[in-house]
Amino acid sequence: MNIKELIDIKEENIEDIEEEILSLLLIDHTTNKNIIWGTDTYKKWGKGFAKKDNISLRNITGEYKNIIKPRIKKNKEEQIKRSRDKAEVFTPSWMCNKQNNLIDDAWFGQTDVFNKENAHTWTTINKKIEFPSGKTWQDYVELLRLEISCGEAPYLTSRYDTITGTIININDRIGLLDRKFRIINENVEEYGEWIKWAKLAMKSVYGFDWQGDNILIARQNLLYTFIDNYLYKFSQKPDFQLIKEIASIISWNIWQMDGINFIIPYSCKNENNNELNHSSKTQAIECPGCKKNNYHLHNGIYSKIMNWKTNRPNKFINIVTKKGRLS
Repeated sequence: MNIKELIDIKEENIEDIEEEILSLLLIDHTTNKNIIWGTDTYKKWGKGFAKKDNISLRNITGEYKNIIKPRIKKNKEEQIKRSRDKAEVFTPSWMCNKQNNLIDDAWFGQTDVFNKENAHTWTTINKKIEFPSGKTWQDYVELLRLEISCGEAPYLTSRYDTITGTIININDRIGLLDRKFRIINENVEEYGEWIKWAKLAMKSVYGFDWQGDNILIARQNLLYTFIDNYLYKFSQKPDFQLIKEIASIISWNIWQMDGINFIIPYSCKNENNNELNHSSKTQAIECPGCKKNNYHLHNGIYSKIMNWKTNRPNKFINIVTKKGRLS
């Protein structure tokens, strides 16, 4: 197999993933269950497909194997509905590149580090990346990056063009994780060292979303980004155990969350007041956080992510409110 064939990888489908790996990509580590659908888009398929239902392997394999599609393959009516109901935003790849470039311009102290923008496209800078005084390629790989309301994670990885759906050559990708892998590929030759830094890169990028299908697609995109780069570097696929380890990292770093309230969607509940009122009826009490619009007071389940420095999970709200740190 030549290098061009390795680079021009066709888009893989969810059903092509081994069930053991797919099970890892469905995990919600906060609830120790699977992620939920988080949308009524799939309720027409019957029991188990409502917005509060957990996504099971049965829901997305066999006769249901093609029901989850990237946004580019969803029909226009569904795209509009998701934008209206959940503020799902469609960001073209060229815009993701422009905004990612602004981040790198500030860090490197110069422009046109990875590519040069050309209206609604870009031209890759092919020379080896040089680092400013006092900063190293290792520093860049370990930078923590978060894509909020990540959808399919186009800011983290750009495996395919979000407008056309076509695969982007690995050297021309513009995601934050893609850039980290370019740096690793340019600076590391020894296998064990490459694996070490590839894992650190995977641990350094985070993203959350409300809708479960987006979570699954984003996780899939990050997993295949690792596999793509392994193929590019070593001209063979990684072994099953290594893929499992990477999938486990991703299942922590791309998580399901109501981004306004920092909880698992729909997890707040009305509680019954055990004290009898004058009519001798039990009175329902609304979730304090929802009632007072205070994200500290929810009785729902606060989402957790992994602190890879300590290998301990932490509630994301603690990080936002500076009660916890990732580094």
